Amino acid sequence: MNKNNKFKALLFVLPSFIIMFMVIIIPIINSVVLSFRNEDKGTYDFSNYISIFTDQNQLENIKYTLYIVIVTVILCVLISLFLAIFLRFSKSNAANFLEKIYIVPKFIPGIVAVYTLMLVIKDTGVINRFMMLFGIDFKPSLMFTAQGIILINLWFNIPFATMIIHSDLANIPDSIIESARDVGASRIKILKNMILPLSFRAILITATFVFMGNLGEFTTPFLIGTNSPRMLGVALQQEFSVFTNMPRAAAISVMMFLLSAIIGFSYISSMMKEDKWNS
Repeated sequence: MNKNNKFKALLFVLPSFIIMFMVIIIPIINSVVLSFRNEDKGTYDFSNYISIFTDQNQLENIKYTLYIVIVTVILCVLISLFLAIFLRFSKSNAANFLEKIYIVPKFIPGIVAVYTLMLVIKDTGVINRFMMLFGIDFKPSLMFTAQGIILINLWFNIPFATMIIHSDLANIPDSIIESARDVGASRIKILKNMILPLSFRAILITATFVFMGNLGEFTTPFLIGTNSPRMLGVALQQEFSVFTNMPRAAAISVMMFLLSAIIGFSYISSMMKEDKWNS
């Protein structure tokens, strides 16, 4: 490639880089700088971070958020893996039907989906009214609980996760599975020694994106979450708009970014090691 072609290539990339720089990089730099601002003294120090990690309420918010996110990731990966395997290897009518509808939740606006699920899971909702037809006063007790947030998170994330894992499983030739069965391998051995290793990359991608997508979630925990503790997305919004403590809000946002960056770095490192091993 000569210099003229390289210059043209840079021109094509430049608009995207400028947009990324203005929308992503500059706000990150501003947030980092602001997070060290001590408004009482008019100086820059670690006071905002110290206040977060010495405030019992904020520590509870961090634990509460990590609990919800980690449980969501684990359950989402397990359920999505089961669904993806079923869709990939089953030839039943149920699998064909499920393959056509499982992605539907991704096309429903988030706020609409949350309010709809609230009407279903609340103590006087659809589940309770249906059970009352049989004389059973069943109350799910999922509103304003961590379990309710996890349930709605799964509703949002399972279709996306299933799509990623299923697309990876589609690359596994049927001949490999049939050969393993011919030599007497059980379904458990095929799953453990073939399907899981071959779909590891997709599972890792799924876990990474589900973690990062739910870490800063706001809509669901704001509508059905508890007042205390709160998920970090809601805590950040309250520091920003209710208490108007911009430096502390910036510190929370930087902390959330670092958590996502750690997970992202782990994912990239794992992918690089795998690519190096494959080469």
